[in-house]
Amino acid sequence: MLTIWGRRTSSNVQAVMWCIAELDLPYDRIDIGHRFGGNDTPEFLAMNPNGKIPVIRDGDGPPIWETGAILRYLSSVYAPDAFWPDDPVARSQVDRWAEWAKLNVAVGFTVPIFWSVVRTPAAERDWPQIAQAVGRLAEVLAVAEHQLSEHAFLAGPDFTLADIQLGHLLYRYFDIEIERPDLPALRAYYDRLKERAAFAEHVMISYDELRA
Repeated sequence: MLTIWGRRTSSNVQAVMWCIAELDLPYDRIDIGHRFGGNDTPEFLAMNPNGKIPVIRDGDGPPIWETGAILRYLSSVYAPDAFWPDDPVARSQVDRWAEWAKLNVAVGFTVPIFWSVVRTPAAERDWPQIAQAVGRLAEVLAVAEHQLSEHAFLAGPDFTLADIQLGHLLYRYFDIEIERPDLPALRAYYDRLKERAAFAEHVMISYDELRA
């Protein structure tokens, strides 16, 4: 049994929960962080000295933190070969797109756009700066647009770990009130993800409690 510490409105927790649901793993999730608090207690800091969510524990195993590390652990232990290949070369194709999404899309969207639009009071929003961030992100997403115009999923024909790392950001990206570039392949990809029950359950979650 997996135990997950983290609130359901955390995008990083959503990525982990989506992966867990796709792999059909039993779990128990404990609300920690934001309005729930608890991530600064000695007990939690003993699991993750950074005080960040998510943290997981697989049975009696040690705690695992950092979203990417958690996703790779779950994939290595539980995923089918198409999701996280055994072959190192094939796996590197999935892994590099997963890293690309984390280091480019997540970094370019979460703080400079999502936080600036949703978690910042209206009077304090810097819309010219937000527009610049949206433009920079559009250049990054153009890379995904090209890839998705040739493949059904980010790393190729199969749904993989890379789609978790990119896809968990897209509900908020397409939902918040910003002007988005026309990226038809990305939009069609997002529409396909919305048809996945695990995505709908764990990612398409209201973020109203995060609003400033």
